[in-house]
Amino acid sequence: MVRKYIVPLVALAGVVFAVVTVLRGDKTRPAVAPVSNPPRSPYHSSVAGSGVVEASTENISLGTQISGIVSKIFVAIGSNVKVGDPLFTIDERPIQAELATRRAALQVAEAELADARYSLSLDEPLAADGLITVADLQKKRFAAQKAEAQLLQARAELASVETDLERLTVRAPVDGQVLQLKVHLGEFASAGSAVSSQPPLIVLGSVTPLNVRVDVDENDAWRVRGGASAVGYLRGNENIRTPLTFVRFEPVVVPKKSLTGDSTERVDTRVLQVVFSFTRGDLPIFVGQQMDVFIDAPVTPKRESATPPRDGP
Repeated sequence: MVRKYIVPLVALAGVVFAVVTVLRGDKTRPAVAPVSNPPRSPYHSSVAGSGVVEASTENISLGTQISGIVSKIFVAIGSNVKVGDPLFTIDERPIQAELATRRAALQVAEAELADARYSLSLDEPLAADGLITVADLQKKRFAAQKAEAQLLQARAELASVETDLERLTVRAPVDGQVLQLKVHLGEFASAGSAVSSQPPLIVLGSVTPLNVRVDVDENDAWRVRGGASAVGYLRGNENIRTPLTFVRFEPVVVPKKSLTGDSTERVDTRVLQVVFSFTRGDLPIFVGQQMDVFIDAPVTPKRESATPPRDGP
């Protein structure tokens, strides 16, 4: 008698559980307050753009001209360097051995030239007295000229090796800061890595001041004026803001690469890049971060309707 009620009771319990679950899940959850409100333009009329922070010298990718094992590293990430400061060195031992060989060859060439000139100086009086033929004297002169040419060649080869030795040490091309360091002691560094598909060994740039490269949609590009004032907000925090100083326009309009995720944004959008500068000071802004930038722009005058008046009633 009891068994015939078990199945209906289990089914009823399942229905009640499903209803309760649906009702609980259907409750509207309270909206989570944003960490930071989106920034607003401080200007009456402005042009908005997305910017990326970069070094004022632009980010300089450095590699090595000669492949080899890295033997010395003179900097660390964040190190400040001056023009000409050494950054890292490739193993010098093969070049040092070649340098010793070239120096020895130079000494041999100098000795051969001295011997040829001494022999010529002895034969010139003999030729004047007719004791040796003119042909023999001319051979001695050619020998002296050949020895002189060999000496010049030895000096050039020595200078070439000395240049290669200097090229083994990569030096800072500008005053700046080491932004990235992708080279380690004992690793093999390939020549040309800074311009190939491989990552650069060192990224260097000046961070005093910093620049921000702003992408302005080509439809709004005509509204931006040279010398216009601007304000940049760090992406994600409207309280971190800084005034920007106009630097230059990039003269070529290019396809947009820095996408913001806006639903109306197209990947085929072309942008005018405007470069501004700012002093970082104590602001937690770093190279590579994005900023929301508002550029002061003149108010766009309203256009009158181009529809011609109608004649008659």
